[in-house]
Formats: sequence, structure tokens, C-alpha cells
Amino acid sequence: MPEVEKRFVEIYLNDHLAGASAVRALARRMARSLSDPADREVLSKMLGDIEADGRALRTIMRSLDVPVARRRIAAGWAAEKLGRLKPNGRLVKRSPLSDLVEIEALSSGVSADLAGWTVLRDLAETTPRLDPGELDRLIGRAEGRLVRLDRLHRRVGSAVLVGHLPSGLGRTA
Repeated sequence: MPEVEKRFVEIYLNDHLAGASAVRALARRMARSLSDPADREVLSKMLGDIEADGRALRTIMRSLDVPVARRRIAAGWAAEKLGRLKPNGRLVKRSPLSDLVEIEALSSGVSADLAGWTVLRDLAETTPRLDPGELDRLIGRAEGRLVRLDRLHRRVGSAVLVGHLPSGLGRTA
């Protein structure tokens, strides 16, 4: 692989590793803090897969001789912490709106994971060090997470926002 191309692969995979670190931190916190215990259970189960995906990405990086850029991982961790500073309609305690916004953020992260696995799966056709079967499994797992997050998002969104729309919104003339 020419040096320029290898540099792009290193940047791309390390960016995904940093994002995976942020997604893992967010999922871990959500598994403890979501308002509904059943929702926390959904996230707790999902967290195991998210952690396994991070290990899988590190394995893929090793197989491609891509070094881990620790600064990028630290930046992903810091980004997740900064994301907590968003206004949520309450000053002192957690708002139910936080649950909804955090599910959306987690869905975005899982979508990015899926996109990364898909690109790597395409590369597996010409890169013998990549295992197409493993990448297919990772793609399927990310797709399954997105389905579960969509269900969770709809349920939490309805619970948080129902009855709170300004009068006149949502009605047709």
C-alpha cells in the first residue's frame, strides 16, 4: 500500500476508534442513567456488543499494521464528556429530554460504526488481511443495534414529548 494511502487508512481507522470510544462511554453512562429501568436494561445488553466491536476494530487495526493514535481516543472521550453540557431544560437535575437526545447521539454513533464496517467490508474484497465473514457479522450486529435504538427512540420520544406540543402544532387545517 503506498504511503499516502496507508496514512489515510490510519487516520480513518483511528477516527473510528475514537468515535467508538465516545459511543462506548455514552452507552455506559446511559445504561446507568436512563429514566426507565427497562430502557437501562436494553442499553446494558447493547453495551456488551459495543465493547466487543471496539475490540474487533483494534484487532483489524493490528492486522493492517495500523498503530493506535492515543490522542484521538482521548479526543473521543473528551467529546463525549463535552456532549453532556448541552442544555436540557433543567438546571440541577437530569431532564427526560436528555434521554431522547442521548439516544439520538448513540444512534448517530452506531450509524458511523455501520458505515465504517461497510467500507472495510468492501476493502475485504481486495485486502486478504480483512475477514469478510467477520465484517459481515459486525455489519449485522450494528444493523440490529440501530433497529433496537429506533424502537427505544420512538418509545422515549413519545413519552417525553406527548402532550407538550404548543397548541396548533400537529393539527391539519
